Amino acid sequence: MIKILYEDDAVLVAVKPAGLESQASRKLEPDMVSEIRKYLVIHKLCTPGKEPYVGVIHRLDKPVSGVMVYAKTKEAAAFLSKEVQAHRVTKIYHAVICGKPVDNVGNFVDKLSMNRENNYSRIVDNSDPEGKTAELSYRVIGENKEKGLTLVEIHLKTGRHHQIRVQFAGHGLPLWGDAKYNPAVSMEGGKGPLALAAVSLSFTHPVTKEPVTFSMKPQGGAFRLFPAASCQPGESSAVSQ
Repeated sequence: MIKILYEDDAVLVAVKPAGLESQASRKLEPDMVSEIRKYLVIHKLCTPGKEPYVGVIHRLDKPVSGVMVYAKTKEAAAFLSKEVQAHRVTKIYHAVICGKPVDNVGNFVDKLSMNRENNYSRIVDNSDPEGKTAELSYRVIGENKEKGLTLVEIHLKTGRHHQIRVQFAGHGLPLWGDAKYNPAVSMEGGKGPLALAAVSLSFTHPVTKEPVTFSMKPQGGAFRLFPAASCQPGESSAVSQ
């Protein structure tokens, strides 16, 4: 059963576990939309005999865990979708990277090109016509010198395919557990679940128009090596208005 952080007549906020699709999948596998519908039916939070509406607002890659908001009405979905397009929805990520950046606070700006057939992205030269600008900022919030790992907090300024994973790998700091972009996945280099989580989500509530923030603490895998730092930005699942 998925973890619900908040639910009212307009929205539902939940923690997506790593390994679960954000939206309905063509494969016969569990996904967040199906799990949310199941939750609403079991707890009688929808009209009996009618499939509950669950609007997908944003997505997280299958191996990434994190806080997500879903709309329970078409009106809420339309409002939140416009907020996403206008970059007024803020997501904060935590990631465990192999190595340590030269600067404790920094910014990456690159051109990324996506190969849809292989579900793979890469950094390309600025002259590449297929390249799209990808920008993020980060700050170091924890370090494990014994393992050679660093915990970073990340703010995405653009939303490119696999952006965090590609940019950090391209700058010589691949994510722990990233079998796709970490060329040295091993016990030392990052064997295990991908250490990337969307730990905080902020948006304007579609009905009250008040700003709300929800957060979670990433757990398992390499995050266990940073028990204190990984509690940021929120000690527990919460909402603030």
